[in-house]
Order: sequence, then C-alpha cells, then structure tokens
Amino acid sequence: MRDVSELGDFGLSWLEGSGPHADVVLSTRVRLARNLQGHPFSPRMQDDERRRILDSVQTAARQGSLLRDGVSLDVSALVPLSRQVLLERHLVSRELVGEGGRETRAGAGLIIGPEELVGVMVNEEDHLRLQGLMSGLRLREAYAAVDVLDEELGRELPMAFHHEFGFLTSCPTNVGTGLRASILIHLPGLVLTKEIGRVLQGIGQVGLTFRGLYGEGSEVVGNFFQISNQTTLGKPEEDLIDHLHKIVQQVIQYETHARGVLMREAPAVIEDKIWRAYGLLRYARSISFQEVMNLLSGVRLGVSMKLLSGLSVYTLNKIMIYAQPAHLEQAAGRPLSEAESDVHRAAYVRRILGGEGELPDTSGDDGSEVE
Repeated sequence: MRDVSELGDFGLSWLEGSGPHADVVLSTRVRLARNLQGHPFSPRMQDDERRRILDSVQTAARQGSLLRDGVSLDVSALVPLSRQVLLERHLVSRELVGEGGRETRAGAGLIIGPEELVGVMVNEEDHLRLQGLMSGLRLREAYAAVDVLDEELGRELPMAFHHEFGFLTSCPTNVGTGLRASILIHLPGLVLTKEIGRVLQGIGQVGLTFRGLYGEGSEVVGNFFQISNQTTLGKPEEDLIDHLHKIVQQVIQYETHARGVLMREAPAVIEDKIWRAYGLLRYARSISFQEVMNLLSGVRLGVSMKLLSGLSVYTLNKIMIYAQPAHLEQAAGRPLSEAESDVHRAAYVRRILGGEGELPDTSGDDGSEVE
C-alpha cells in the first residue's frame, strides 16, 4: 500500500492566490468527461477491465507533453488516509475515492502534470475526467489547457462519440461537450447584506447552478460557493465558458458593491467581526473545521479589504486545506478523535498565524504545540 506523505504540497498550486480576482475567486476548474470506445461504461465494468483502462491511460499519458513528466497514482492502491488527503486537496472526487476513502474501486487512478495545472481522473463516473485547476478567475486559460490534453489523449485513445449527440457519458446530463466548468468563489459581502439569495436565484435563471465547497451534495461553508454550468449539450465549449465567465464577473461586481455598502453603513461592526475572527483563530486552543472555515471567511474579507495586513491569501488558502481532518492525521502520524483533531487544528492555525512557519506537522501526540 502506498501513501502520499512523501509528495509534500503535491497538487496545491491552485492555492497560490494568483490570477485575476484571486481575493474573491479561489480557483477555476474545467472538467471534460470522456469514455473509451469498445468498453462498457463505468457502472457496468468489472475490476480487470478497470485495470486495463488505467494501464491504457497511463501509457497514453506518457506519449503527450502535458502529463509525461507528472505524477501517476493508482488511487485504489493508496491507503485510505492518502485517498482522503487527495479529496481534501480537491484533486479527486468522492465518486473516485468513496466515502472516507474506504470504498475505492479497482483501477481508480489519478495523473497530474508536472506543473499541476492539468490532470485526469481514471475510472470515476466516466472512464476519464480530464481537468484543469488553476488559481483565480482563469476560465479560458484552464479550458485551453484541458482542450490540449483532450487532443493529446484522443490521439492515443479512441473516445466514445456520436455524430448527433457528441461525447457519450455515463450520466445523460453530461452528454454533448462533457464540459463542466466551475468557479470557487468567496461571497461574504452578499451573505452579510442578505443579497445572496437573490443572486443565487438569478444564477439559476441563466442556466448555471451553485454547490458547496466539495461540489454536488456538499454544504456551503465559509461563504464559499461553487458556480458552474448546467448545460453540456447544444452549445460549443467556448460559448459555455464565455457565458460562465460573464456571469461570474457580474457576481464579483455584486460582491464588491456589497462590501462597499458594509463599509459605508457599518464600518465598526465589520471591523469588529474581522478582528474577532482573527483573534479566535490566533488564540483558540480547540476549534472545529467548520468554525475555522467561518472564521477564515472573516479574516479573508479583512485581507481583501485591506483591514488586516501581514497576511497573504496564499497563507489563508493553505490553512483551509491543512486544517482538514485527514491532513491533521497525516501530520500527527496517527488516527485522531474528533476532540483531538480540534486541538491539533487550533495548534496548527496558531502556528501559521503566529509566523512560526508553514509546517503541516504542528503538534505533538498530546495536541501540544511543538517547540
């Protein structure tokens, strides 16, 4: 069995806080669903066929330029904790690793390019889920990279395609382009001004949808929303990307306006909220992940509005990842109860905000800080 502890910050380049509107938009993801000709779709495959598909995709990846020198993982051979770490880093889906990383099917794979901008999940809901994941609002750039990856793999692997319906997928909602583009966006201003319901309703009326931090079926925490397209059939990929880009820009304008309203009408209340959030994160001795996310939302708002100095968006992004349960257990080197996780999480956050370094291994076995 393998683990990913030796890979360090593997797959976290999307956290770097770069790209347009990075203070509001955490990341851009563009995904293409593809299936191979001559194979049953994923729900009807046997384990040996899944393994053959993974071997075929790994071979094809070595022939192209984008994945050749990257990292290739047989996810089904990883220990459950490592699979959960990959999920917490948004590199794989719940469908690929199963609940808690314990139900992964044979042949589940992940290949990520050397610059960590593009990758492919193998044997998820479809045979292939090509994806580009980048920091900030970079929809066109992410799509262009995934489009090149699609061409490279398509030269080696014949894809299931229908002249009328387009690319064939396991779920009918993905038929056509197979494209799902999403933006992970931070909207505390709209939440605090109680305008978020109106904005989300408007998003639904123009063919988009929203989800929580981990996509479909996940809850909204820390005022983070994933906004994505619903339509995959009947429109070119470029039109779907341009439509999402236009709507997200409007949402960013609404959020910017809402923040301005808050500072004009209740500056003392907002500053108090931001500094209270920072104080709790800086000095708490036990804290849950949901509480961390909600407090980070306030601190992130303060950094964006230049009410807090000395903190980078990148630092806040890394706290969001490394404060999750699997990362804490990986750092501790042992399983942690929920209460122990809360203590370790608080110690980690204190250390980062205290300027002591960005170490995932931040506490001893008893939850005390490592000196």
